[in-house]
Amino acid sequence: MDSNVSITNLNKEIVAKFLPQRIQISNKGTYGNVLNIAGSMFYPGAAYLSSISALKAGAGATMLATASDVIPLVAANSPDITFLDLGQSPLGTIPKDGIKYLNSVANSHAISIGCGLSTLGGTKNFVMNFLKNNIDTQIPIVIDADAINILASENKKIFPLNSIITPHPLELSRLLEIDVKEIQSNRIKWAWEASKYFDCIVLLKGHESIIAIPNGKIFINPTGNSALSKAGAGDVLTGMIAGFCAQGATLENSACLAAYLHGLCGEIASRTQGEYSVLASNLPNVIPMAIKEILSI
Repeated sequence: MDSNVSITNLNKEIVAKFLPQRIQISNKGTYGNVLNIAGSMFYPGAAYLSSISALKAGAGATMLATASDVIPLVAANSPDITFLDLGQSPLGTIPKDGIKYLNSVANSHAISIGCGLSTLGGTKNFVMNFLKNNIDTQIPIVIDADAINILASENKKIFPLNSIITPHPLELSRLLEIDVKEIQSNRIKWAWEASKYFDCIVLLKGHESIIAIPNGKIFINPTGNSALSKAGAGDVLTGMIAGFCAQGATLENSACLAAYLHGLCGEIASRTQGEYSVLASNLPNVIPMAIKEILSI
């Protein structure tokens, strides 16, 4: 490990300082707009979970950019999410030419891409074109799930200027082309190596998630439990990171804050549901309680 690396264990006192402030004289624009590119007919739930979690984290508005038939499914679960129809491939995914609807992202304060996209149809081309088009953007971009898998399969080092990737160990092993057992044997080392190599923040998910910053700072998150080992939990985390970024928190602070609060959500939900039975859909509902818990200090 590089001697210039500093390792910090997160706690309530640290992350409480990262929480964006609320002011009474404000409107939805004060707290930013999230553009969430997510979902397919295979995984409409991922689109919902990531979108609603950005709002629960405090963002002023979330626009879900997705395949046509996903929109009514998500809308039926929440009247709070707005939509951008990107068209649809025959497989129920975002089509290659969906990129034409995203020529400008100037009205967004944070972007998330990848949750539930799948890698079928024209999705690969869509994702690669989107990242290329936004390689120099100053807007924070959270890259998760299938967007990570697409980058790995295309063997492309295309990471926008102000971006974070949020892989689980298998996804990171695909990106680095290293056995997942090797990743797990030294999670801090490989999160740091990936952060340097891709020149972006890396949030390596799992027990004691690691947040590695290219400048040499590494954070270890202590919160969470086995309740988070459910499909969709990562989508909630992605939405939370984007939601905090939209409010003006730095990408680094948003990653640390979201990781800590996400783990806390698993702990809070387990108090009534038990670790066996917590669902990813339970997590957004306890984000307010997690935020209140760190505000109480």
